[in-house]
Amino acid sequence: MCGIVGFAGTEQAAPILLDGLKHLEYRGYDSAGVAVYSPSSGLQVKKAKGRLEVLKGLTDDGRNMEGTIGIGHTRWATHGEPNDVNSHPHLSQDNKIAVVHNGIIENYVEIKEFLLSKGVCFQSETDTEVVAQLLAFYYRQDGDLMMSVYRVLHRIEGAYALGILCADTPCSFIAARKDAPLLLGYGKGCNFIASDVTAIIKHTREVSFMEDGEVALVTSDSITVFDALGRKIDKEHSFVEWDISAAEKGGYAHFMFKEIMEQPDAVRKTVAPRIKEDRIVFDELKLDEAYIRDMKKIFIVACGSSYHVGMVGKYNLERLIRIPVDVMLASEFRYADPLVDEGTLVIVISQSGETLDSMAALRKARDLGARILSIVNVVGSSIARESDHVLYTWAGPEIAVATTKAYSTQLVLLDMLGIWLADICGRISIEEYSSLLEELKRLPEKMEMILKNTEDIQYFASRYFNHDSVFYIGRNLDYALGLESSLKLKEISYVHSEAYASGELKHGTISLIENGTLVIALSTFLPLFDKELSNIIEVKSRGADVIALTTCDMAEELKKTVHNVLCIPRTSLIFQPSLGIIPMQLFAYYVALQRGCDIDKPRNLAKSVTVE
Repeated sequence: MCGIVGFAGTEQAAPILLDGLKHLEYRGYDSAGVAVYSPSSGLQVKKAKGRLEVLKGLTDDGRNMEGTIGIGHTRWATHGEPNDVNSHPHLSQDNKIAVVHNGIIENYVEIKEFLLSKGVCFQSETDTEVVAQLLAFYYRQDGDLMMSVYRVLHRIEGAYALGILCADTPCSFIAARKDAPLLLGYGKGCNFIASDVTAIIKHTREVSFMEDGEVALVTSDSITVFDALGRKIDKEHSFVEWDISAAEKGGYAHFMFKEIMEQPDAVRKTVAPRIKEDRIVFDELKLDEAYIRDMKKIFIVACGSSYHVGMVGKYNLERLIRIPVDVMLASEFRYADPLVDEGTLVIVISQSGETLDSMAALRKARDLGARILSIVNVVGSSIARESDHVLYTWAGPEIAVATTKAYSTQLVLLDMLGIWLADICGRISIEEYSSLLEELKRLPEKMEMILKNTEDIQYFASRYFNHDSVFYIGRNLDYALGLESSLKLKEISYVHSEAYASGELKHGTISLIENGTLVIALSTFLPLFDKELSNIIEVKSRGADVIALTTCDMAEELKKTVHNVLCIPRTSLIFQPSLGIIPMQLFAYYVALQRGCDIDKPRNLAKSVTVE
């Protein structure tokens, strides 16, 4: 949540900061601001509620703010309503210090009361302003900005990524991090901080990732990093492989549509390097075979779409490996007293690798003795660094808030992991292994077949986009597929949508079905096709309009009952959700398009959720 960018160099800072914030819009925000210093104008702050275009208009695209050093921020409101005053950067009372912040200061009320007792006046309702005011309070005592920063960090509790600009130190700014993403970018004659590499990839591909407790002093010539005790440390530098074009729309109307269309290639990049001589190979995993064979349980922990990946994974992993697999929302896991021990493999799934709830769940599982394996997209992210083992999806940057290709690559990677584990445990035959491997190789091609024929999906979206409520029903893997399909629709079109296990209809849900209710029936899990057909008849008899999804070889059979049928190629049972999700993503996209929604940046949502 929120986005931070900082720049120190020889060029005018404000236009560079605004461009960086533009590339962080996907994270979700409701206001934006920048602080820039120049010798002639001093410390200047401009901020505004609303889209970044408002701030750009206020600053003439940054041209009317002098200075070659500054910090910028896009805010997603947590403490205090979205307005100009609560926007970042926040200034100290003496106007010497500007602060941008991502995260939550949990003890801000206590600190605010202390500062109020000292005569400090506050302008905003935010938790962040206490950082600026407390820092100024200590700085007046110490006369040493870095010393005062450390005093503040020792006093505040919670999660933070901070950018700090002070008028008394006009050639540098300070960054600090704990439980919120922040990276350092090394340019030629300039240096950066950012919440995400997309903000600075235009200027540099050389980065390092700040760890918890670290503080960085950034100038145009250098970045000096200190640990929690103030000792200088050397940071390992990484090189970002992908090009800026990967984070641009490339002629598509929306990032989401571009990313839907990129899924075949993203899955190829995830799968192909891990198949060698007709075997699934995870060179990056150091899980010894004895541990795998002795595993008593697998726990999948995730949030949002990644949780839905886990729901598919539960069915598939249990079917393949024949050991219990539990799936739990990360926000529930940490408070649930889970039955996890040394014999448990905990799989943490996160697109960003920075999700705060997932990070907290990871740490709890580790404290309970579990082995941690994470599936993430962002190399060097916090969850990746704190895990025992990491599998990267290699999906490339995903800009739209609603995930598509990250979901699909997580899904196929978890399926591959299941086959690999089943083989080590001796629970899969040579024939089944070979069959699954062949279908795995063909998945991208079958995805492309779906993406070439979208006319029916567009037609159904144009026909049903004005429905206020939509229900998805399915059994087994189709139920898990329905959870993600429903989430996609509600995320970007704001249509109320729910997914139900079809067998549960008669236990209460069917009371919601009336004339004209739209029901999307997922019928790709062919062992239960006939039972799903019975559930379709149940809702049709109560007046529902039904769109059904099945495999192409079963489409004619389904059309005997349902007029509106979408079909996908048939594949091995465990991979069917990987194909089934694509028409559901497209349906959500086209419905949102018909409704005139802001598809890439849905209201109230953020790409990376770094608050609890």
